[in-house]
Amino acid sequence: MPRFLSMVRVNESELSTEEFPEDFNERMGALLEEITKAGVMLDTAGLTPTSDGTRVHWSDGKLSYTDGPFTETKEVVGGYAIMQCKDKAEALEWAKRFLEIHPENWHVTCEVRQIAEG
Repeated sequence: MPRFLSMVRVNESELSTEEFPEDFNERMGALLEEITKAGVMLDTAGLTPTSDGTRVHWSDGKLSYTDGPFTETKEVVGGYAIMQCKDKAEALEWAKRFLEIHPENWHVTCEVRQIAEG
């Protein structure tokens, strides 16, 4: 079965933990338990803020490093999931269900891409 990477994209400057509904963690936990029991979820995690990150650039045969935060970037990858699904439609369905748990006033994007296999 193909594997898919879902990258959760957020605007870091708009995030606030105070905006989460009271039952958010419970609903998210139930969805993650369901997707894991279904044998779909291979790995998932949130990522630390870009202020903790470093970008490594390769250009003209030389490396350079840029420490975060990356203020020129509006949207960043805030988390990911690696899923094994029968097809892209199933991966998109799980992404849809994940997004629907978030508050309506949030702007969250899941970019779903199939992982290229050998």
